Amino acid sequence: MSDSEPATAAANPAATSGAADTVRHAPALVPPSDLADTVLARLTALYPAAGNPFRAQEMVAYMKGAAPFLGIRTPERRALSRTVLQGLPAPDEADCTAVALRCFALPEREYHYFAVDYLRRHVKRCSSAFLPVARDLVTTVSWWDTVDHLAAHVVGGLVAADPALAARMDEWIADEDVWVARTALLHQLRFKDATDAERLFSYCLLRSGDPDFFLRKAIGWSLREYAKTAPAEVRAFVARNTSRLSPLSVREALRNL
Repeated sequence: MSDSEPATAAANPAATSGAADTVRHAPALVPPSDLADTVLARLTALYPAAGNPFRAQEMVAYMKGAAPFLGIRTPERRALSRTVLQGLPAPDEADCTAVALRCFALPEREYHYFAVDYLRRHVKRCSSAFLPVARDLVTTVSWWDTVDHLAAHVVGGLVAADPALAARMDEWIADEDVWVARTALLHQLRFKDATDAERLFSYCLLRSGDPDFFLRKAIGWSLREYAKTAPAEVRAFVARNTSRLSPLSVREALRNL
């Protein structure tokens, strides 16, 4: 679902700091939602019927055992999702929260993908108060396939709508959970001219000495994306800090320059 991580990544999620901790949400965290009731009923009827056990095994292997799969390819899954949502009204924030948390409480990864797609579509209906929910999702069955889209499209969308949330990103970048820190690094991926370059560069330097592959890759990816808007600034930043940045981060940052 995102900038695919190469085979040189950790052999499995449990081998990566923060990836072994699977968060499950207590029912009390899920607000009541008639819309979510309908969505989940349709979803859990249609998705399993379309599963393919052999394809599921391939998906589990590709995602390094991060989660079980039903075995539904992305185009088919999204077609099924359109059927699930047919005729339903647009959600409010409580509906988004209920749908996302209930989907992430299910084991198979396709349900998590549905939730991410749903939030991407409706993030503008969510207020700044949704940020803690987004963090819960980032730290639930954490792996790059969901985290990266949550970072760029959900967390990034919330921060773009309320710049005061940037102060929360300043906390996230220092978090011990590498997926929370990766989210902070990637949340400006789609900001282009609105990118806070000083904040981006400071985040990159703050985590530049971290040995984690996913943080080093995220540093390079965030810089490479900003280089599409400000190539000279990124080139100069990398030149000044080559000794501090990992070779992976430098290579990723300068890939298209």
